[in-house]
Amino acid sequence: MHILVVEDEQRLAALLRRVLTEERHTVDVAHDGEIGYDLAASDTYDLVVLDLMLPKMDGVAVCRQMREDGIKTPVLMLTARGAVEDRVAGLNAGADDYLVKPFAMEELLARVNALLRRRDRDIETATELKVGDLTLDLVRHEVRRGDRIIELTAKEFALLEYLMRHPRQVLTRTQITDHVWRYDMDALSNVVDTYIHYLRDKIDRSFSRRLIKTVRGVGYKIEA
Repeated sequence: MHILVVEDEQRLAALLRRVLTEERHTVDVAHDGEIGYDLAASDTYDLVVLDLMLPKMDGVAVCRQMREDGIKTPVLMLTARGAVEDRVAGLNAGADDYLVKPFAMEELLARVNALLRRRDRDIETATELKVGDLTLDLVRHEVRRGDRIIELTAKEFALLEYLMRHPRQVLTRTQITDHVWRYDMDALSNVVDTYIHYLRDKIDRSFSRRLIKTVRGVGYKIEA
């Protein structure tokens, strides 16, 4: 998963980066609220670990602005202040969980994992998936890029749905084959590459921004 850590204490930020990287997450770090907000506003993260007391823009302001901008990325707020009013302020601003310093890394990882699981459940139960200006409506079985309706075959739709349920995550050809084609004995070794080509023709080629990315030697991902 892709995690943003916004923490002005350099040693703690470095420690969080190391611990989360060891858990196989990709981690970006910002040391003040303005940079943290600019990164969070890209809406490319699965989780934001956000300190309350930050220079330039505090954590409450960052979180509140994220929610006002419609960014739903889960936020775990950190603070050295344990007063009830501080916790309430963070939660009212839109934080999903709260952890008071000093804390054990085991507890931080448990809370991170809980928020990521909750995010995955929300995605699984969603009836509409969005990546950039691409929308997939699971109820109407309809795909739009901006204002344009895009016609897909059943397999193309299933492949796109799988990619959009895992935005920014690199999916291997084996994962895609197992999920989309399952036990279809007619699925050939190059079927994923072929259908990715079909999807790109329909949802990417006529647009200035390409959403489907190739990760050489690994597989594919979709991201705005």
